[in-house]
Amino acid sequence: MSGRILVGTSSWADPGFVEEWYPPGMAAKDRLGWYAQRFESVEVNSSFYAIPEQRTVARWCEVTPDDFVFDYKLHKALSRHSAELQSLPPDLRDGVETTARGRVQLTRELEAALIERTCEAVTPLEQAGKLGAFLLQLTPAFSPQKHELDELAPLIARLAPRPVAIEFRHRGWVEDKRAESTLEWLSEHGAAFVAVDAPKEVHVPIMPDVDAVTRADLAYIRMHGRNAEGYLKGKSVAERFGWDYSDEELREIAQRVESMAEQAAGVHVQFNNNRGRDAPTSARRFRQLLGQDPGPAPEEGQLRMA
Repeated sequence: MSGRILVGTSSWADPGFVEEWYPPGMAAKDRLGWYAQRFESVEVNSSFYAIPEQRTVARWCEVTPDDFVFDYKLHKALSRHSAELQSLPPDLRDGVETTARGRVQLTRELEAALIERTCEAVTPLEQAGKLGAFLLQLTPAFSPQKHELDELAPLIARLAPRPVAIEFRHRGWVEDKRAESTLEWLSEHGAAFVAVDAPKEVHVPIMPDVDAVTRADLAYIRMHGRNAEGYLKGKSVAERFGWDYSDEELREIAQRVESMAEQAAGVHVQFNNNRGRDAPTSARRFRQLLGQDPGPAPEEGQLRMA
């Protein structure tokens, strides 16, 4: 039996969306409801930069259908990225250790506090049955030469039983003999491996096509486009990930996704090829190729409003 395939994009508020995809003049408060009439899921991207207020999250629930699903990207300090002190909740900033450049030093105490605050923030999503997975998008600096996967065990345990999907950005974790131990570790700790579609070149931060399923209830795949030069050298999101997927490329991805769906009860498919209309256009076309065509878009007068 094939698992349910949910298709969405890695944000609903990317600048490219606002400029090119939403109807001209649409108010910011109306965008998520409009988006949710066209897709069944989305990644919360803003949470990577700051933990949202609970009332903001509650409004997300109000303007989306009952079966809509949010995958929530964890704060960049939790994913071992460089994080400014100002990115933390104001009441957590006092006494935090920082580097000479003012970047947060992640301690076990700070990690625990950020996880607790995250769980508080997503309470409305949990109560509404709309919380999908927590996405931990690791920095490429989290390498097997300098780090151990056991460093992530406390985070996974604190978020349990909520699922955590882990995206590696250093291909060393899935190369050669290490691949088996990495996937075994994820399975043992109940974390989902995040597969990707990325440029088809061999560079440390470009992950290869590995469609592993390490949780029976969840498989996860993100589309990053196939522009190797942009991925490696781009300064903006659009430069790094922008890509207009062809039908042939989408059919290749569909085969991967359908294979994953044979192994997991659900597959989350998120398009991160963020440049103008690229992500939503690719995601809607992908749904059509899967036979999930949502049909004609609702008229403006039928939009859900908060």
